[in-house]
Amino acid sequence: MPKDRTLIKDYTTGPVGRQLLAFAWPFMLSNLLQTAYNLVDMAVVGRYVGPAGLSAVGVGADVIHLFTFVCMGFCNAGQVLISQYVGLKDRESLSKMVGVMFTFILGLSLVISAFGLAFARQLTALLNVPPEAAEYCRQYTVCCAAGLVLLVGYVMVAAILRGMGQSKMPMVFIVIASVLNVILDILFVSGGMGPFGAALATVIAQGVSFLLCVGYLRRRRGDLGFEFHLKYLRPDRANLAKLLKLGVPMSIQSCAINLSMLFVSSRLNVYGVTVSAVTGVGNKLSTVASIICQALSQSGATMVGQNFAARKFDRVTKTLMTALAVGLGYSAALSAAMLLAPEAVFRLFDDDPAVLAMSHSYALIAALNFFGYALRGPSTALCNGMGFPVMNFVLGILDGVAARIGLCVLLAETFRMGVMGYWLGGALAGFTFFLVMFPYFLSGKWKKRAPPAAA
Repeated sequence: MPKDRTLIKDYTTGPVGRQLLAFAWPFMLSNLLQTAYNLVDMAVVGRYVGPAGLSAVGVGADVIHLFTFVCMGFCNAGQVLISQYVGLKDRESLSKMVGVMFTFILGLSLVISAFGLAFARQLTALLNVPPEAAEYCRQYTVCCAAGLVLLVGYVMVAAILRGMGQSKMPMVFIVIASVLNVILDILFVSGGMGPFGAALATVIAQGVSFLLCVGYLRRRRGDLGFEFHLKYLRPDRANLAKLLKLGVPMSIQSCAINLSMLFVSSRLNVYGVTVSAVTGVGNKLSTVASIICQALSQSGATMVGQNFAARKFDRVTKTLMTALAVGLGYSAALSAAMLLAPEAVFRLFDDDPAVLAMSHSYALIAALNFFGYALRGPSTALCNGMGFPVMNFVLGILDGVAARIGLCVLLAETFRMGVMGYWLGGALAGFTFFLVMFPYFLSGKWKKRAPPAAA
């Protein structure tokens, strides 16, 4: 295989723990910066617009996440297949997969963008957005939908680089985008553009990241064996079939989970703008847990993919155990801060007395969400890394429909817990992946599966 100075990194040999942390830390910093500028969106909008703006950005972001996650399922599938091609040392198939991802995923994002622009107002009404926040939410959704190809483009190219074992360059590009986002956020929102300005800042910043990533890939095309012209962008039938076979269940999983979150959000929005604002802040706080946990999941999936394809199962186990230990330690620290000083945390986004008073009720929910992320990270790394489409589909239905919607309806409506029931049901649903994947991991049955890339 190529040496470390090349684009592709081989993680089938060497010290697992050190490799995982070295691979994950740029993702951690990238996630931190992305979370920071998402939080800046909330903080700036909260200061200049108030609870109605927080509600609009919170709900609008959920809608855009749903759109993005349809494409992200295929991005993650491409990452898995690329990492397995690295483990199999199949450079030709790797190059073809890059071309398939560019053509199919960006084309899909344009279709979804058109849908979002056409039905933004209907989506806002369907989600029961409070009247004072409805127009803000529609504007936010329209702006992000118009720039969806840029939002998805960065995610796609970052997935390609992750699959090849690269994490530092996406971090560099997201640093640039984060600084740009903060500057534009303050200029646009304080200048009277409101939540629309926050959305526009995000689209521009992510667009810059995407273009920088494409430029980097073009400069390193010799390592890929890939050129940015029609011959290489024409979909390869065999690799497109693999991407669809793995990506469709992963997209269904993501969509099921996000649709269930939108369902819960729509029910909570009925309780008024204060509850909607607290929920929006709570969702942003959950992204803080993803700074490290998702980075461990992303990097872990690549290392699992390479070693699973190479049939080095002991290295798969070491990768998962390291990710679990680091994630649990991080979530414990976050939970302690939230439980000890909930008002101080919420005051970063809004100093409305009603929002601050409700933060105490949300503190335990936040802690449960943090630990859910920690346990979910290695679970998704195993499921995604080995490329198990049926399990992805089953987990999406269990998490998104049976657990999240089922528990929320049971606790909030049957047991009449109201707002707390919806919050608690959503938090408990976050443990679904671990409760399914951990027994499966212990059974050892995963070792008998063949890697999809070898088909």
